[in-house]
Amino acid sequence: TPVLLLERAEAGKAGLFIHRLRMRISAGIQTMLGGDVGAFAAAIMTGDRSGMRRQVLDELRASNLAHLLAISGLHMGLLTAFVFGALRYGLALIPVINLRWPIKKIAAGLSLLAAAAYLLLSGGNIATERAFIMVAVMLVAVMLGRRALTLRAVALAAVIVLIRRPEALTGPGFQMSFAATTALVAVFGMLRHWDGSSVPAPLRPVLTVLLSSFIAGMATAPVAAAHFNQIAHYGLLANVLTVPLMGVLVMPAAVLAAFLYPLGLSWIGLGIMRWGVLWILGVAKWVAGLEGALSHVVTPMPVALPLIAMGGLLLFLWRGPLRFAGVAVMLAGFFLWSQTQRPALLISQSGGLVGLVGDQGRALSKPRGDGFAARNWLENDGEGALPQTQAFARAGFTGANGARRFAIGGQAGVHLVGKGAGQRLTAECISGRWIVTTAKYDGQGGCQMFDANALKQTGAVAIYADAEGLRVVTAKEMAGKRLWNSPMRSGGVKPRPTGQTDQ
Repeated sequence: TPVLLLERAEAGKAGLFIHRLRMRISAGIQTMLGGDVGAFAAAIMTGDRSGMRRQVLDELRASNLAHLLAISGLHMGLLTAFVFGALRYGLALIPVINLRWPIKKIAAGLSLLAAAAYLLLSGGNIATERAFIMVAVMLVAVMLGRRALTLRAVALAAVIVLIRRPEALTGPGFQMSFAATTALVAVFGMLRHWDGSSVPAPLRPVLTVLLSSFIAGMATAPVAAAHFNQIAHYGLLANVLTVPLMGVLVMPAAVLAAFLYPLGLSWIGLGIMRWGVLWILGVAKWVAGLEGALSHVVTPMPVALPLIAMGGLLLFLWRGPLRFAGVAVMLAGFFLWSQTQRPALLISQSGGLVGLVGDQGRALSKPRGDGFAARNWLENDGEGALPQTQAFARAGFTGANGARRFAIGGQAGVHLVGKGAGQRLTAECISGRWIVTTAKYDGQGGCQMFDANALKQTGAVAIYADAEGLRVVTAKEMAGKRLWNSPMRSGGVKPRPTGQTDQ
């Protein structure tokens, strides 16, 4: 059973106190606002998503608004921007302070404390920690009298994050956060000297929101599609209708509620916040219900996304005409994406499920069970909306349940599970078949055997069919030897190769 680490276990009295405070605040918010509104408000204030319904989560994903739920750069940026602006302009109204003290630097320092408090209150997960580091680098730059929004600041934040958590490099959170931030800083840096006089003053904020949403959406779309196998076609529309409200109503109201909480008056801020959350959830439901709102895409080959990223960096960071070569590099990445070959056969780590690619798509060896693997396979194939039962009904496997037969690369195979599977292994192996089973096999034979012993060593298995024959790739091989992985075990039971198999 897959295990998801929601957060690290708190240690010490301080950690337990903060955790209990978070849960108490979350429960209070959900009780006061109720329903989906309370669950959403609790999620963006305390990081507790336990109250979110699956339907609401699906609507947020389909409308490309799921990022509003995760406490990341947007929330941390909006909160610190509101606190910084309120403090700076508030201190400017006091002449004795304004004339004697550097109020901009004071506001930056106090905003940094507010960001740290938000980090603790939200549970300090990886995404929030990453956002805090980015905000902290920029606020420290302000305190030192340097420009905050520069690509050097973004690069420094990325280095700090990777020193602390090198494994973050391969995760969608790190990639999407820094893709959006890099693109926004680069584009608005190019527009820094444009005064906007050609645009009527009332329309300038609208243009800024449209431009920032478009830039961030374009920068993160390839990453989101590669990791989540879906594209929200009306995501720009949904973000334009909701992100401004997050900045001017929801997050300021959340800050107000937090400040008034010790006085028992948080209901004032939460009452204001309620209307903004209702609007956001309403937009998510409406956009998700539009025809063609969501489409599913295949997972790209490993080299495609890095090429797209390299092309984008070349386009944004280089100087002179050569920068436009980045467009060609990006197009090469998208072309390779379109040529991605999915494995002809997939075997789950338990050995309980096999997926075979046929003319109709991937067929599964059973209609239920190993659901996590089944969903992942179908999503990676670009068929995330297909139920496991429909994939089971496809052509590809024959025979009774417990002994499902298939063919791959001109060779026969069988998937043996359930009672009596172990007793049939010897006879099947003598015939030289490809065998996948949940049982253990210690005998001999000329077959390709993926039993419980072998799969324990290899993890899940993917088999590719190409002009050279069949190529076996294991999960342990793909994981490799990295700081955040357990060392790859050597030895153990390996599938015995046939003449056409290159391992």
